[in-house]
Amino acid sequence: MAHKRTVHVRRVYDAPAQTDGTRVLVDRIWPRGMTKEKAHLDEWCKQVAPSAALRKWYIRNPDRFAEFSDRYQVELQDPERAEALVHLRDLSEGRTLTLLTATKHPEISKAEVLAELLRS
Repeated sequence: MAHKRTVHVRRVYDAPAQTDGTRVLVDRIWPRGMTKEKAHLDEWCKQVAPSAALRKWYIRNPDRFAEFSDRYQVELQDPERAEALVHLRDLSEGRTLTLLTATKHPEISKAEVLAELLRS
């Protein structure tokens, strides 16, 4: 029986929490104005990020989130992204994983799609 993984989604600009566990940035582009020290990252996994074309199509439009999620999950089958997703799954095994993103609305972001996939 598979156990439920603990995966959080947070903004990289928010202060780290003691409950974050392993902190991984999942954006392809480094967050504006953020230093490596302030980010308190364990890793930057940019290989798992959606394509530039998908990101530009979506532009964080809440009405497009369901379709974005579907399209992104198709992209995650690409070998490089699939390997990165397996890596995140390994990181979440038996410990807390926090996926970080620069977006203002992490609940409708790639990080949330990834978190849902990792939790299931």
